[in-house]
Amino acid sequence: MDIHKKEVLRYLGYHSEKIDYLTNQLIDASIEEVKKTTNVNYVYNIFDIEKSNHKVFLKGTSLVFEGNDITNHLLYAKKCAIMAVTLGNFIDQKIRYYSKIDLTKSLIFDAVATTFVESFCNKVEEEIIEFAETHDFHTTYRYSPGYGDFPLSIQPKIIQTLDTQRKIGLAVTDNFILTPRKSVTAVIGLQNNPATLKQNACENCNQNATCTYKKDGDSCGIQKNN
Repeated sequence: MDIHKKEVLRYLGYHSEKIDYLTNQLIDASIEEVKKTTNVNYVYNIFDIEKSNHKVFLKGTSLVFEGNDITNHLLYAKKCAIMAVTLGNFIDQKIRYYSKIDLTKSLIFDAVATTFVESFCNKVEEEIIEFAETHDFHTTYRYSPGYGDFPLSIQPKIIQTLDTQRKIGLAVTDNFILTPRKSVTAVIGLQNNPATLKQNACENCNQNATCTYKKDGDSCGIQKNN
């Protein structure tokens, strides 16, 4: 899987600045190292949902989503996909190792790993979109705990529902932090009609105020009809 240097630079806080030779070399080396050492795993499942009293109930589970943002995200959805992706423990170990001997390398390696996990999430999302299309559904963009008022405290229930600890080695701490750290969980709605421009508009995204794409006059590309 490709790791795009432009995305790595975005996570490092670069915009249009020219990067120096050493940084460029460290990024290239880190990209190759992450590709060689990562042990990426993922799991997802599709659930029928019911809505009542501003809550979203996933049928056949004890999982319930609450909060304005996630219920609005799934407002028109008939089903939802829950996905989890992890790069594995070795990446975490590498980041800790480099943090002790070379802080610059650690920061760059961390940014490369973040770029990789997000890229792989895109791949999993494409699988979910393919499933949706074969069943005459359209999809929303993915939405993760910690966005808006969708609380991180839902993580243990997501982990339990997907059985991630057994299937892909993904657990969660008492403070609702995923472990391994380079991991992502997310929710995608499946609905009868294409997601509206309003649903996917930048102004409705909870990352709007701090979005690094926006600072560069760009977008992440999710504001489209699926």
